[in-house]
Amino acid sequence: MLKSPFPYFTLGTIVRGFGRGSKELACPTANLDETTVENLPTTIDEGVYYGWAQLLTKTNHEIYKMVTSIGTNPFYNNEKKTIETHIMNEFANDFYGEQLKIVLLGKIRPMKTFQNLNELTSAIQQDITTANCELNSNRCRQYLNHSFFKK
Repeated sequence: MLKSPFPYFTLGTIVRGFGRGSKELACPTANLDETTVENLPTTIDEGVYYGWAQLLTKTNHEIYKMVTSIGTNPFYNNEKKTIETHIMNEFANDFYGEQLKIVLLGKIRPMKTFQNLNELTSAIQQDITTANCELNSNRCRQYLNHSFFKK
């Protein structure tokens, strides 16, 4: 039996993405740098995951619920694998160049394509609902006190 890749902890730098998250999908994302993507273990395949995110700015070290897409986003025919994290909170500013810690705690679904934009945005909203529900469990909440977020 394969060992679970969860929890998976990583830290990356937020970089500019394709600009679709906020505009087209009403789901802003923090895209992590290529090195962070390249360092993903092979046990984490393309898909949508849930977990916790900690934005490391001068004024903010809060931990937030998040949904992360890892993959090539077949709906958009991307060639490069990306890590795109939707932090389940509203922010007034972008965070390009800032550090983001994430812990993946589980997989919601595999990466797949959709017939149209409405289908994709509906799936994203369902992913957020699923993540919210999972992250309210004691199994997930225990990671809020993990040493990874204290460093």
